[in-house]
Amino acid sequence: MLKYIKYYIPALTGILAIIFFSMGHNYPIYFCIAWSLFVIIGDHVLPRDMETQQFSYPAILNFSIYINLPILFSLIFLVVSIFGNDSSNSYIEEFYSIFDIDFIQIKDSFTPIDKIALIVQTTLFIGILGTVPGHELTHRKQNKFDMFVGNWLLAFSWDCTFAIEHVYGHHKDVCLDEDPASAKRGENIYLFILRATFKEQISGWKIETERLKRRNFNFFSTHNGMIIGYLRSLIITASTFIFGGLIGMLYFLLCAFLAKSFLESINYIEHYGLVRERGKEVNMRHAWNSNHLLSSIYLCNVTRHSDHHKSANLNFWELNPYHENAPLLPYGYLSMLYLVLITPFIYKKIMAKELLHWDKNHANEYERNYVK
Repeated sequence: MLKYIKYYIPALTGILAIIFFSMGHNYPIYFCIAWSLFVIIGDHVLPRDMETQQFSYPAILNFSIYINLPILFSLIFLVVSIFGNDSSNSYIEEFYSIFDIDFIQIKDSFTPIDKIALIVQTTLFIGILGTVPGHELTHRKQNKFDMFVGNWLLAFSWDCTFAIEHVYGHHKDVCLDEDPASAKRGENIYLFILRATFKEQISGWKIETERLKRRNFNFFSTHNGMIIGYLRSLIITASTFIFGGLIGMLYFLLCAFLAKSFLESINYIEHYGLVRERGKEVNMRHAWNSNHLLSSIYLCNVTRHSDHHKSANLNFWELNPYHENAPLLPYGYLSMLYLVLITPFIYKKIMAKELLHWDKNHANEYERNYVK
């Protein structure tokens, strides 16, 4: 049973965050620091996740993803209510009166550092509870319910493009020059975020336009996944305005923008410096893997990235964590994310050694010559 329960840890952590955020002064800081240390240190000291477990009840695993949607809704609307205009919070005052909590007093107790912690942690949860499971579900192209939930999860970061460009573009073009989500060696992380975001938008519209033409669908219709995707994000944004006023909505948009930036940072990490010979199939060596346990649990095994690119139709619990020719990241995903965003020069120094190893032990002759 424990092998099922571990995949509910992200959802349970989201609920725990709601509880901590509701406790007022300093608690968002405590939670943000404690959770970050838990994941970073846990990834370092716990045994590596090297097993592909067998599951008899996949519905239980799927529910661990579906439940993220209401939890993320609750977390977002709590946070926008904390940041929002006082006049818009009558509903939350009534709700909190049931639990004998003075919500206005809690709001007033937050310091600027508390609010920074709230933004950072909310941004991380949009990724962990939204983008990552949304990525998993939107790969299940034949399952309408999974696609429905997955697209709504992606809507929190205003990233409907991901369900289109990632699935039909990135997986085809990974590690080629034209792939916006593959980072070049030495590329500036902040410029990469801007470049990737812009080019993914162009690619997503192009892919969707061509699909609509093939199927003889009207561009301005409910068949257009890009338009419908942006409408989902607009509905969420309008709801944050209702719940938190203009200020609450602006804070949500800030978190959504940062969550998209964090996603591109993960894209940067997953393929940094790797190249592929045009016309050759995607191989295990074309993605960085991480077998760190907590990263795998919190990120639906997206850490098993080589196998995901080899067999994108596999469910997250079916991915293989070990391949002889798959390069490994030296640290867990959260550690690498903080390194690349806060100290990119240290990240590049660390990865320079890993890339030398890749050139020598994984790359074919064309790829070795290409990066020289």
